[in-house]
Amino acid sequence: MKSLAKATTIKEALAKWEEKNGQKASEAKEVKLYGQIPPVERMDESLSMLVNCEKLSLSTNCIERIANLNSLKNLRILSLGRNNIKNLNGLEAVADTLEELWISYNFIEKLRGIRVMKKLKVLYMSNNLVKDWAEFVRLAELPLLEDLVFVGNPLQEKYASDQKNNWIEEATKRVPKLKKLDGILVIKEEEEDEGAN
Repeated sequence: MKSLAKATTIKEALAKWEEKNGQKASEAKEVKLYGQIPPVERMDESLSMLVNCEKLSLSTNCIERIANLNSLKNLRILSLGRNNIKNLNGLEAVADTLEELWISYNFIEKLRGIRVMKKLKVLYMSNNLVKDWAEFVRLAELPLLEDLVFVGNPLQEKYASDQKNNWIEEATKRVPKLKKLDGILVIKEEEEDEGAN
């Protein structure tokens, strides 16, 4: 009897997906490989067949490292929530196209490497381990970032409920281009002043 602990490979997950969807993964614009049983542990070379993929979901697995995205030249949305990812290495492969990264519920403490994501508009990274402003300010290097979910990181939790407005103020001071933070629309002072004249 096969042990249940064996992980699902990307190849197996794609074969299952193709069977279920009656479509070739290599032609698909959206591929959902979330919540595999047993879970996917590695983003292996089989991902390279997803040349037309614009939205890839690998959430709710046991992936530890972002890898093998080099062939995904059309990828706009990457969903990696609820995995065991500890850093953002590997994302540079999709730096020219990725617009949304959903990576909540992981173990990311450092945001090194995020600066290459010049097209990134949406970053959902609640419930990670970022605890320093020094890491948070790296987000200011993303020219198009406008929607950030950061709730549940130690840095944000320091401000807990009694200082919620402080958190928004401090965060938007450091990343001034944000239009939405933790689901709340951010109204900038300048805009208010203009309205007063």
